[in-house]
Amino acid sequence: MGTNTSQKKIEELLKRGVEDSVVRERLKSRLKSGKQLRVKFGIDPTGPTVHLGNAIPLWKLRQFQELGHQVVLLIGDFTARIGDTSDKQAIRRPLEESEIQKNLKTYKEQIAKILDLEKTEFVYNSDWLKKMSFEDVIKLSSQFTVAQMIERENFFDRYQAGKPIGLQEFLYPLMQGYDSVAIKADVEIGGTDQTFNMLAGRVIQRAYGEEPQDVLMLTLIEGTDGRKMSKSYNNIIGIADQPNEMFGKIMSMKDELIIKYFQLCTQIPLKEVKEMEESLKNEKVNPRDLKARLAKEIVKIYHSEKAADKAEQEFNRIFRDKELPTDISESKMDVGEYDILDLLVKIKLAPSKAEAKRLIEQGGVKLNGQVEKNWRKKVEIGADSDLIIQVGKRKFAKALAEKR
Repeated sequence: MGTNTSQKKIEELLKRGVEDSVVRERLKSRLKSGKQLRVKFGIDPTGPTVHLGNAIPLWKLRQFQELGHQVVLLIGDFTARIGDTSDKQAIRRPLEESEIQKNLKTYKEQIAKILDLEKTEFVYNSDWLKKMSFEDVIKLSSQFTVAQMIERENFFDRYQAGKPIGLQEFLYPLMQGYDSVAIKADVEIGGTDQTFNMLAGRVIQRAYGEEPQDVLMLTLIEGTDGRKMSKSYNNIIGIADQPNEMFGKIMSMKDELIIKYFQLCTQIPLKEVKEMEESLKNEKVNPRDLKARLAKEIVKIYHSEKAADKAEQEFNRIFRDKELPTDISESKMDVGEYDILDLLVKIKLAPSKAEAKRLIEQGGVKLNGQVEKNWRKKVEIGADSDLIIQVGKRKFAKALAEKR
C-alpha cells in the first residue's frame, strides 16, 4: 500500500463516523508506525440479529483490517447474563445460557458480510470471567468509587427518579474493562453509549500494569422510529433482512436521517455525501430520490446489485403504482367465518392476538384495501372470493378457500 493511500485510509478511519477519541494523536502515531495493533470490539448476544447500528463499528473494524491490524471480536457470552444498561432506564433482564447460545449461532454468518473472518480473532469473555475469584472481583471494584458510578448519566437519572439500580449493574463496566486486560487490547471501539465502559478499560489496564488502550467513540444511528436503533425498541434494520424488507424500511424512515445513513451505513466517499447534503438545500431536489439511492446502496452492500434493482422495482410496484407485491404469501383455509384476531395470527401477519388487536386499533390493518378498526370483526372466507390482508406498509397475505 502506497504512503499516500495509507495516510488517506488512516484519516478516513479516524474521521468517518467518529464522535470522539482518546487519545487521537497517539493512536494516529501508532497507526502510522506500522506496528500491528490489537483492536477490540465487544458484542453481547442479546438477540439473533445484527443490525445497521451494530454494523457501524464492524465497518470500522474492516478499516483496521485493511490497514493490517488484528481485529479481536469479543463475544460477551458472560456479560450478556447481566446485560449492559448503558442506554436503558431500567434493570435489564438477564439472559439464560440457552438464549445466548441460540443468538450466537447466526452472528458469524452475518458478520462475514463485513469482516474477513479468517483475519478475525473471536474470543468469549466467559473463558476468563467464569474463573475469577471473589478476591479478583474486589480488586476490580476497588478501582472505582460509588460516586463515580452514580455520576454516570444513566445511573444518575435513574437514581434521581427513584428507580432501582442493581448492584450487579455496577459490575458491568468492570467486566468490560477487564476484558481489555485479558485480550491485551491496544484499541477499543464502540458507540458513544459505551464511553464510560471503554474508559473504565483504561483505568483497569493501568491497575494490572498494562498500557491503557486508545478509544474511538462512534456515532450512534437512529432506527425506523427515530430513536436509537436497538433490538429493545424493535426499530432495527437487520443486515440479514430480505432485500424487499430492507429497502422498504429505509424508504419509511425520516428524511433528516438520509445524510447520516449515507455517512455511517455506506462506503460512498464523504466528499460525495457532502455534495448530496448541499443538494438537499435545493427545493427542486426530492429527498425521496436520494432515499431510494440510499436504500439501493444498502441492499447492494448486504445482498447484490441485482437484488437492489429488484427491491426498488417491487417497492415502486406497491407504493408508487399501487399494485400488489409479486411474492404475496397465500394461506388456504376452510370456507367459513373467522375472528379477525385469530385470522391475523393464523396467516402470520401478527405474532399474537394482543399485537393483532393493537395493530387494528392503530389503523394498521386493511382488508381488500379498506382500513379495518373493529378488532371484534368476523371475517368471511368465501368459496369464490380471495381476501387480501395488509398489515402496515409492507406486509401482505392472501387468504383463499381450500378447494375440495
